[in-house]
Amino acid sequence: MKKILGIITIVLLSACKEKQNSMKEEIVLWSPYNDSVEVAAHADHEIERMQYKLIQSKILDKNEVFVPLYSEVTKLSEERYHALAPMILEQNIFTIRDHIEKEALTYEELVLFFLHRIYKYELNNTTTLNTVIALNAQIVDQARELDEDRKMGRSPKIKHPIYGMPILLKDNINTAGMKTTAGSIALMDNEVGDAFIVSNLKKNGALILGKVNLSEWAYFLCSGCPVGYSAYGGQTLNPYGRRIFETGGSSSGSGTSIAANYAVAAVGTETSGSILSPSSQNSIVGLKPTIGLLSRTGIVPISSTLDTPGPMTKNVVDNAILLSAMLGHDAQDSASVEKDFPGILSAGLHPENLGEMRLGAFAELIKTDSMYRTTIENLKRAGAQIVEFTPPDVKMDGFLSILNIDMRNDLPKYLKNHSRPEKVKVGSVEDVIHFNNLDSNVRIPYGQSLFEGIIADTTSNEKLLEIKANLEKNGRLFFDTAMDSHNLDAILSINNYHAGYAAVAKYPALTVPMGYKPTGEPISLTFIGKQFSEAHLLRMGKAFENNFKVRLMPKGYGE
Repeated sequence: MKKILGIITIVLLSACKEKQNSMKEEIVLWSPYNDSVEVAAHADHEIERMQYKLIQSKILDKNEVFVPLYSEVTKLSEERYHALAPMILEQNIFTIRDHIEKEALTYEELVLFFLHRIYKYELNNTTTLNTVIALNAQIVDQARELDEDRKMGRSPKIKHPIYGMPILLKDNINTAGMKTTAGSIALMDNEVGDAFIVSNLKKNGALILGKVNLSEWAYFLCSGCPVGYSAYGGQTLNPYGRRIFETGGSSSGSGTSIAANYAVAAVGTETSGSILSPSSQNSIVGLKPTIGLLSRTGIVPISSTLDTPGPMTKNVVDNAILLSAMLGHDAQDSASVEKDFPGILSAGLHPENLGEMRLGAFAELIKTDSMYRTTIENLKRAGAQIVEFTPPDVKMDGFLSILNIDMRNDLPKYLKNHSRPEKVKVGSVEDVIHFNNLDSNVRIPYGQSLFEGIIADTTSNEKLLEIKANLEKNGRLFFDTAMDSHNLDAILSINNYHAGYAAVAKYPALTVPMGYKPTGEPISLTFIGKQFSEAHLLRMGKAFENNFKVRLMPKGYGE
């Protein structure tokens, strides 16, 4: 009898499961639309670099991303969402934590708040930014566990501030439970474990909310193609002007998602400008750290010489917190440093005194950019000592060869060490080129001239070492001439204007919202310092943020 009952139970459970799966399949949250009309309608208003051929991905079905958590998201009522908004929207991590400690907010509600926004805007084809391309299906359960631990007194007495905070990751950063595609169809089934920095985030209690779009292969695939485009994720759009302003790249999704308040913070990566540019274009705070401060293990590479991950946030306080939560020596990364750099976590709480700062300003930018000029004058009036300078004319010959040869060598190593051959059928740049050519209309609508250039580059290993040494020397000369002779704390730039020099010098750079052009396009002030001066840059950035509060939420994404 027991055996019969057991069989009946199994049959019933199986039937229920089939019914649930059937119901799940019937849910349609999003339908593709004819975006060619939208592309044509805006063709006369876009700059040449933004001549989009398509908006939607031809590969990604948003229902697969959004259906699994739909039942959870619908549990948050509109009334409760609006009640939560003042505690979360545009608030820094310490403020959010304070509301949790006072039991006005739970970790579950924090997660559902951001999911609510993502579903509201990303499933509407008139507001979608094409930015969120994967979600952690366990995120709500993980948040509930933290609430239960807190209720039962099991949560750590000393918590890193990142504990319980929902974080989005650029989709070239390995993350268990979600594919890591680098935006390429060739990697769409790339199942991996956690990157070193993701493991550190989880150890510190962060909740990984999902993955965001990027410029495919970190914008090292096609020449002149729109930033923010990937064959896997489609065209990322800027919330300050969809189809009007560039998103910046290659960490496009990290920038647009945080500008739209889809998470507490995001992680991007940079080789040359890929954090600074999208942070500037989306009016958020972005930090490109010194090479070696953060591990690169488990991140799809361009260049082991120049690559680094970095934090992208709405404010300087959160930037320091996120950076701190990713720190740690990685024996597998030859550039990773063992030395501790104190003061990073608390940097956002201790702004520098503007009157004690000595900052270098480019004479040419003062002459040609009115907002930069006004900002420099405002800093002077606030007490900062500004030294105008003209940098030495240094050569950047061979920069592209660093990217070419490093990518040719580093990508196969990544694929060998992290990808599963039964899931990923490419093992080299040549393999990817061949794979893309098999269906060029879908896989490479803008071509792959940069990948082809990688194969064509004949630079020898000896010549490459010479190029790297010369560029590092020239990059440092570009900044150090003024910094050393005038005893400067930092050099002030705009957006990613001097990102290439900072990249080869291996210097950190912090960009902070500076204002908006008459068109509404964001523009940012960038602080560039010497190696491992992140804490100092953050303290200076916080002083600027406090004295010149300029960040505005993008219209249409504030409700």
